Amino acid sequence: MSLVGQIASLQNYASYKELAWEGTFEDYLDLVRKRPQVTRNAYQRLYDMVLSHGVEEYIDNKKKLVRYKFFRDEAHGGKDAVFGLDVPLMRLMNVLKSAAQGYGTERRIILLHGPVGSAKSTIVRLLKRGAEEYSRTPEGALYTYSWELPGALAELAGGQEVFPCPMHDEPLRLIPREWRDEAIKRLGLGNDDFKLRVDGEVNPACRMIFKELMRHHGGDFGKVMDHVKVRRLLLSEQDRIGIGTFQPKDEKNQDSTELTGDINYRKIAVFGADSDPRAFNFDGEFNIANRGIIEFVEILKLEVAFLYDLLGATQEKRIKPKKFAQTDIDEVIIGHTNEAEYKKLLSNEFMEALRDRTVKVDIPYITRVSEEVKIYAKDYTSDRVGKHIAPHTLYVAALWAVLTRLEDPKKGNLNPLQKAKLYDGKTLPGFTQDNIKELRKEAAREGMEGISPRYIQDKISNALVSEKGDGAVNPFMVMNELESGLRHHSLISSDDIRKRFGELLQVVKQEYEDIVKNEVQRAISADEDLIQKLCANYIDNVKAYTQKEKVKNPYTGQDEEPDERLMRSIEEKIDIPESRKDDFRREIMNYIGALAIEGRTFDYKTNERLHKALEAKLFEDQKDSIKLTSLVSSVVDRDTQAKIDVVKQRLIKNFGYDEVSATDVLNYVASIFARGDVKS
Repeated sequence: MSLVGQIASLQNYASYKELAWEGTFEDYLDLVRKRPQVTRNAYQRLYDMVLSHGVEEYIDNKKKLVRYKFFRDEAHGGKDAVFGLDVPLMRLMNVLKSAAQGYGTERRIILLHGPVGSAKSTIVRLLKRGAEEYSRTPEGALYTYSWELPGALAELAGGQEVFPCPMHDEPLRLIPREWRDEAIKRLGLGNDDFKLRVDGEVNPACRMIFKELMRHHGGDFGKVMDHVKVRRLLLSEQDRIGIGTFQPKDEKNQDSTELTGDINYRKIAVFGADSDPRAFNFDGEFNIANRGIIEFVEILKLEVAFLYDLLGATQEKRIKPKKFAQTDIDEVIIGHTNEAEYKKLLSNEFMEALRDRTVKVDIPYITRVSEEVKIYAKDYTSDRVGKHIAPHTLYVAALWAVLTRLEDPKKGNLNPLQKAKLYDGKTLPGFTQDNIKELRKEAAREGMEGISPRYIQDKISNALVSEKGDGAVNPFMVMNELESGLRHHSLISSDDIRKRFGELLQVVKQEYEDIVKNEVQRAISADEDLIQKLCANYIDNVKAYTQKEKVKNPYTGQDEEPDERLMRSIEEKIDIPESRKDDFRREIMNYIGALAIEGRTFDYKTNERLHKALEAKLFEDQKDSIKLTSLVSSVVDRDTQAKIDVVKQRLIKNFGYDEVSATDVLNYVASIFARGDVKS
């Protein structure tokens, strides 16, 4: 097989034929009768496209939420996945749903509003690409038409025997409006699931050809329709079919014809007048985006002249090309802007008409740390960057980013770190889901200010190319980059904010210190047999205490009082006060009793608090024998080194460290213990 033949063999020819379908107007009417959904308008198709990827329902703070799988971008490996914005995306989908059902929002501009780097552009990019791909599926099929003008009739299109509809109109628009409703009813187009409705007229060029053919055929609509060739329409931003993008440029180099098209001066000589629609290029962004979606980048930076075009395009769903009547369009108009530009809109009294035609959807920064981590985990994996990413490196960066976005809690007994943990689904004593709802309500602007993910990504990149890495990137390298970058951050407007962000970084460093101390403790006390024995000893003493019995000493064989010192030394590790010890011990015994009734045996691992307490107690008993503090000295005896190597291997196996990062963490924690800063 030739080289070209090998490439050709990769083509799915059956799929190509399906996407290149062509038929008569009669064929199309038959197709519509079977599947009326092919006539959906742009909003209906976009809404159905998102739903076609599936939804997940879940409960958060007693509130039922919906997660739209489309925004996970699984079809492209999560390249443009949007994380942590389920609520804003639900609001956006509610706007699309209302527009799809014709409740009024289809006559509005959808304005995504939020701080820089909050995924506004990503959301629109996903919608545009989703619309493209949906048009290539059987469920998302849509159609347009061309005029076939053989022989002398080609003069109607300036010598073209085939004249494609320049705005990719819905073929049913060719049925004159005065007959349309009756024709739809008589032909049985539409069904109980989908009520077919076709609004608007064809574009000026097709309108003129239709009129000329009607005159040529003596008003015979049937013969005119013989000139119509219906074909499958594939939306494509690259080909400028059904997907448009418009962004502000220098006002001297841009005019409104970029939106609504311009005269083709070469064709004026053919058709004799610049007011002939066949001498007009319907290639403005509004024209080419018909049947699909148009994105306005930084929409509020547009000059006033462009905003005037937007007013008619939204409310009346019409545009006004130069020297022609108003032309119907069917497209989703979506723009995005940042807060500074939106404030200018609010203060400009000349923009009331635009404000009145706008539906604002806030797209804030993420306020859940686990969701923020996903943004960075997508781009920075050890395989992708060629370096080991030490555990918690992305977590500390995400935690700091989220802390900068949160408002200080009004409750005096709550600090920003605790608030971030509550938002992330962690539980804290004394706080319920209702408290979390109150926290969110009292901080209405939360997520609209703070550090953007782009800044974090830049600093992680700096850490990756740093010479200090030694083949790995650790949390301290990233935190140092975050801190040094604050001095030159262009979006930090005051020293007070810079100081606050610096203080929050110290909070993150302390949190990281607590995390790694806990991990090293768990690695040291990971001897399952010793924990099991300690647990059995504790349970024996608790049982005797609650039942007012004595405990048999395994060494002397004597009956003794329950070991209060042992029980309290374990309970204190999880902050059980003296006044609560009886309640806690009864809870443990009741739990064991309930398991026994079900025929199950007690396992300390199923009780997270008790498991944590046992590990902490065992660590306290063992840390002196391991002599972890000797790591900071240059001389380590063979026995200690062997024990340290065991701990290091546990860190590698259980917590995701490599040899370098495990050694770094042990050295760091050892230096903490050397200063006597032992975790209580």
